[in-house]
Amino acid sequence: MLYSMKNNNNCKKPQIRFKNFTSAWEQRKLGDVVDIYDGVHQTPDYKDSGIMFLSVENISTLKSEKYISEDDFKKYYKIYPQKNDILMTRIGDIGTPNVVEDNIPKAFYVSLALLKHKKTDPYFLSNAIQSGFVKKGLLERSLITAIPMKINKDEIGKVDVLYPKNEEQTKIGAFFSKLDNLITLHQRKYEKLKNVKKSMLEKMFPKNNSKFPEIRFKGFTDAWEQRKLSSIATMHARIGWQNLRTSEFLDRGNYYLITGTDFIDGEIDLKTCHFVEKERYDQDKNIQIKNGSILITKDGTLGKVAYVEDLDKPATLNAGVFNVVIIDKNMENKYLFHYLKAPFLMDYVGKRATGGTIKHLNQNILVDFPVIHPSYDEQTKIGAFFSKLDNLITLHQRKGFV
Repeated sequence: MLYSMKNNNNCKKPQIRFKNFTSAWEQRKLGDVVDIYDGVHQTPDYKDSGIMFLSVENISTLKSEKYISEDDFKKYYKIYPQKNDILMTRIGDIGTPNVVEDNIPKAFYVSLALLKHKKTDPYFLSNAIQSGFVKKGLLERSLITAIPMKINKDEIGKVDVLYPKNEEQTKIGAFFSKLDNLITLHQRKYEKLKNVKKSMLEKMFPKNNSKFPEIRFKGFTDAWEQRKLSSIATMHARIGWQNLRTSEFLDRGNYYLITGTDFIDGEIDLKTCHFVEKERYDQDKNIQIKNGSILITKDGTLGKVAYVEDLDKPATLNAGVFNVVIIDKNMENKYLFHYLKAPFLMDYVGKRATGGTIKHLNQNILVDFPVIHPSYDEQTKIGAFFSKLDNLITLHQRKGFV
């Protein structure tokens, strides 16, 4: 909203702004606000060390593992990025900017444009470039027929930009800079937690035919047992003659229809589900889904696993999904879900799935999948541990990828 304008007697004002700011924003050409420079057009001779060389793929971090020699840097770069300058993508993904935060010399490829601002707050301008108003202008002046799409340096300068007086720019820039830092923090926590989970999966489950994990909860010492999935649970899917026509998919109703495309991060996104009539729900009790059900995709993207929770209406399955129902009272639901969701199943499926371009997970493959497990009490602790870890990962993922 800070960059979303309303036209009020030809005055440009944002819909939301900080207190005490009321004056209209000014519209100028980007070339009047910044000086614009190209990077080198030829692919450089990369070195193991020297001056860091940046390209489009480095825009989010402004870090690279590619370097050029100091001699080449002095030869090709009379002007280079310095603190508070902006680098912006101009080939492929047009108009993604980032503010340079240090004075360490950096080289950059022609896929990036260097914007040296004059009196504009760099963090304000960086976020203004990402607004729909400026993005639209960049795309309109780009060479859309080119592959990849690109915008010439001179055309960047012709794009309109709206901006307020310096004091308001500074407040807006500081606001978005703080917001970006929070997003980065959550992204780092997300990556760290993913690595923690990967490590725990390796250490909390036995490997190399061992019956004992590397680490486990206090008080548990018994050997683990290995069994086939078919001795622990049944697996049912919608059989051929029950297949639904697309005309039977309803936008609203009292009976959810769960499809493989509704799986997201181990859960079912009920907002994306279609619905079916009661007759279709009643047709097969083996694929009637309830809270606590474990589901596995068997076509297309194989082996995705979801645990059903917060189901507020009865549900059934579309083709391409297995309903896994535990039949052994010594198997804990959340433990089996996390075991199936771990890489063990995907590794197993990858070697045995049938079909050409589109792979299929047949039931006669899944029934032999080996499940290794401890006592019920230890299963419960492990299931709760990974559920809590997944919740933390999801929390930071949602906060970091807004």
